[in-house]
Amino acid sequence: MNIFIAGTGYVGLVTGACFAEMGHSVICIDIDQNKIENLKKGVIPIYEPGLEEIVKRNTSQNRLFFSTDYAAGIAASQVCFIAVPTPSLPNGSCDLSFVEKAAREIAFHMNSYLVLVNKSTVPVGTADRVKKVVQEELQKRGVTIPFDVVSNPEFLKEGAAIQDCLKPDRIIIGAESQRALELLREIYAPFMLSRDRILSMDVRSAEMTKYAANAMLATRISFMNEIAGICKHVGADVNEVRKGIGSDSRIGYSFLYPGIGYGGSCFPKDIRALIAVAKEAGVDPELLQAADEVNRRQKQLLGQKIAHYFSSRGGMRGKVIAIWGLSFKPDTDDMREAPSLDLIVHLLHQGAHLRLFDPIAMPNAQKILHNHPQITWCKDLFEAASQSHAIALLTEWKLFRLVDFHSIRKTMQGSAFFDGRNQYKPSEMSAKGFDYICIGVPDHMQKAL
Repeated sequence: MNIFIAGTGYVGLVTGACFAEMGHSVICIDIDQNKIENLKKGVIPIYEPGLEEIVKRNTSQNRLFFSTDYAAGIAASQVCFIAVPTPSLPNGSCDLSFVEKAAREIAFHMNSYLVLVNKSTVPVGTADRVKKVVQEELQKRGVTIPFDVVSNPEFLKEGAAIQDCLKPDRIIIGAESQRALELLREIYAPFMLSRDRILSMDVRSAEMTKYAANAMLATRISFMNEIAGICKHVGADVNEVRKGIGSDSRIGYSFLYPGIGYGGSCFPKDIRALIAVAKEAGVDPELLQAADEVNRRQKQLLGQKIAHYFSSRGGMRGKVIAIWGLSFKPDTDDMREAPSLDLIVHLLHQGAHLRLFDPIAMPNAQKILHNHPQITWCKDLFEAASQSHAIALLTEWKLFRLVDFHSIRKTMQGSAFFDGRNQYKPSEMSAKGFDYICIGVPDHMQKAL
């Protein structure tokens, strides 16, 4: 099928590449001319394992195209996916201006029946707004052209997006017409060869499903972080508690890891948008607000632990802190709402000098932090640790799992290790000469002197 995708960001590019991989002819449109020219050359604007290879392969085989020309793309397509940014407004609600602009452009150029598909994460009722925008534009043109608006939310995990797209857990399709539903089923048929995982429902339920899923996962993370805080004060080890409750088949192990809070482009934005949706509907979303607030507090926790540790060691000013990991999670260069940024700002204000390292996200981090005089950008974890008074692990990249800590310890000025992801065992780190401080473990179980 001929498919049009508005937007070459994370969702649009991954979705377009995977559609092409399954044999569809896909044209991805973006208003950023420089980005489009780079994509034509195989230069990928984001880091996602496997994405560069799949884009280059399908571009060379003439199944995947990039352009800034809405008219040409729409004329050749039967289905138009809208995958543009939906950032947060100051009040937490979702900014739909990019969605509406894309819908207006599509309506301006369409000449025959089209299905417009909302792929971006959008609030309940957005399909109705898109429908209204298209109708208004068609009226301006003085034409009557049939169309449908469908909700088809994405469920892509950064770092595993290609696999999630090619082998989805489920495909949610919210459609009002059988014609639109059948077109979407045809698009996704190559993804369903082993078993049908398409769930069709009404449009508003589909829109709500996306927000509800992300809010549930975010709430699990905040719940576990709150439990971690209780564990520390009552003498329990949250790492053991996690195993104990995760073994319950009703709960499972996913998203039960304590840490320094969730970040990225989805969970923070989506839970706040759902809070705004609820309040607009006259509902008080107490649990969602609590999950968001717990996460805000959790992002401050490691900074507080570091400041407390050094309060009896001359304070933070002039101390050298190595930061291992900057992106909000492994296998991505995404710095959006990364917990590392909260900690870095806190430590800089305290007068610390920071030595930063991340295997992938350094360029994006530098765009945010610039050339701050208290920051040194390091080529690897060893350089970052050298001459540091403490190390803080913030992102659980695989290369941090097995480290020669005996050699690392010899290069340091101090002996503190702050583990924001509970990657190591307190007893082992203490045996290697570290004052080891992690999340949700009481002091008597870790060497926090």
